[in-house]
Amino acid sequence: MEERKNDWKEVECALSDEELKEQTSRCMNCGQPFCHAYGCPLGNLVPDQNRAVAQGDFKRAYDLLSAHSDFPEFTSRICPALCEASCVHQLDEEAVMVRQSEKRIIETAFANGWVVPRPPQQENGKRVAVIGAGPSGLSAAVTLRRRGWTVTVYEREKNIGGLLRYGIPYFKLDKALIDRRRAILEAEGIRFVTGVNIGTDVTADYLAKSNDAVVVAIGTPAARDLKIPGRELHGIYLALEYLGGQNRALGGEIAANPINANGKHVLVIGGGDTGSDCVGTAIRQGAASVTQIEIMPKPPEERSASTPWPLWPYMLRTSSSHKEGCERRWNLNSLHFIGKDSVEGVEVETVEWEFSPEGRPLKFASKPGTKEILKADLVFLAMGFTGVPQDHPIVAQLKLAQTPRTALISDPARNICCVGDCASGASLVVRALASGKNLPFD
Repeated sequence: MEERKNDWKEVECALSDEELKEQTSRCMNCGQPFCHAYGCPLGNLVPDQNRAVAQGDFKRAYDLLSAHSDFPEFTSRICPALCEASCVHQLDEEAVMVRQSEKRIIETAFANGWVVPRPPQQENGKRVAVIGAGPSGLSAAVTLRRRGWTVTVYEREKNIGGLLRYGIPYFKLDKALIDRRRAILEAEGIRFVTGVNIGTDVTADYLAKSNDAVVVAIGTPAARDLKIPGRELHGIYLALEYLGGQNRALGGEIAANPINANGKHVLVIGGGDTGSDCVGTAIRQGAASVTQIEIMPKPPEERSASTPWPLWPYMLRTSSSHKEGCERRWNLNSLHFIGKDSVEGVEVETVEWEFSPEGRPLKFASKPGTKEILKADLVFLAMGFTGVPQDHPIVAQLKLAQTPRTALISDPARNICCVGDCASGASLVVRALASGKNLPFD
């Protein structure tokens, strides 16, 4: 653990051959594959591919996996494994380690040259513009290209990947994997235009007029902020400002991350995966201390009764970053930031939660006499995302309707399809990939 904090290499270790065979063989004892029918948004053929792995037939395993999953090198590293949560073994023991099996399958396939371009057998003469090269945009591009469309993907950043490249740290997903996949996509005939901000550099309505269809895959660009007194102080950043800066530096886009936690006391507000990524990044930069706080109560150690199998369980999750050295606290509401020009601390107050009979938190109230000040030289806000702003230029130019939560609504009559987080709200990469495959265009 101490060794891995000194670099940005992927931290997860691969299963040994013996462990892999043991895990995939366990899958054969299942009578009803909820992992496939209920758990996986992509509908991966988990029992079939695991059977092939257990038998040592990795070529068949790859053929089965790639029939449903276009980017298993990504999901096998960053997916929380919804399939495992619905594994039948979860009823009385640990789930089969599906994600690690998937990782071995795809890396074996690349090593043996089985992952090759799959251009369409026939062109259909239609053109589509995909706005956004994140997970859902890439998925949509692959899906339509294989149907014979001429596909151009527009991305405002210098490189493709979206959250995969600029949000998820290198120690979870090496960006060389994105470049490796890009070469295959380009060989299939997909064209990428990067460094172009649609809505500003090129209008979205121009794309609609010059193409037969438009896919909007812009994610959820609005992060949830914390508008409490002192927010204007220096040293308070949105999580993706920090994570994106570090990834740009490691990728050679900039000389160094302008936000450096070296020697500083870091406070992360928000208890989810993005907050955990900030924790791991700050530790690698040499932070003096890292604390992560959450207004929600501490989840139970075991699956909550409010989320019975095969639902995704509400329970405590500890990431590799947490294990590297992080204090975690729950039931804390942030009241105001303290400091003169730069942040020096945050005043917080303990809250008490009211729970449903099943154990799900419902509402909270302040606990009198519990205010305290947490020391912080650097604060990262990792509290999720709020959707797509109503004044976003793409929304205005394409005249898209929105839900009350500001998700975008597709307009089939005009061949405009919205996919991924911009259509569903912030969610998982695997769900974004599944959304990009579910398109109404022939």
